[in-house]
Amino acid sequence: MFLPKKVFFTKGVGRHEDALISFELALRDAGIEKFNLVPVSSIYPPGCIEVSREEGLKELRPGQVVFLVMSRFTSNEEGKVLYASLGVAIPEDLSLNGYLTEYMGYCKEDQDIGEYAEENAKYMLETAFGIKPARTFNITAKSKVEKSTTVIAAAVFIII
Repeated sequence: MFLPKKVFFTKGVGRHEDALISFELALRDAGIEKFNLVPVSSIYPPGCIEVSREEGLKELRPGQVVFLVMSRFTSNEEGKVLYASLGVAIPEDLSLNGYLTEYMGYCKEDQDIGEYAEENAKYMLETAFGIKPARTFNITAKSKVEKSTTVIAAAVFIII
């Protein structure tokens, strides 16, 4: 069965005159620039165990095809604040899947935008199974735009 057994969460920010290079720099900041990234939809796999970014990266090799859920936003509107957020809701019963929600855009500098993504992941789990999550959290990258700025937040899956 092709099912991820582990996941780690990461985020990054990149700035450059060129938008594509700012994305690469955000990937570097997140530690996932060396992989061939394949975006997937927003299901937290049943039985998937969260590991630290450091532990997860040790299990991956440069050039490897890696599946992830990623929130990404790039802008060159200097002075604006942008964000990329991933909300996570994990059920107590690990035989059930959880949910991930991706949000991105502009926000106010003091706004806690991650709460919105987290609440929506919780809603998805509650309406799918009629249960409360055992755990919810978010990972959010936020930055004031300078040059071309990219922010990313990602759940990186490890298939072993």
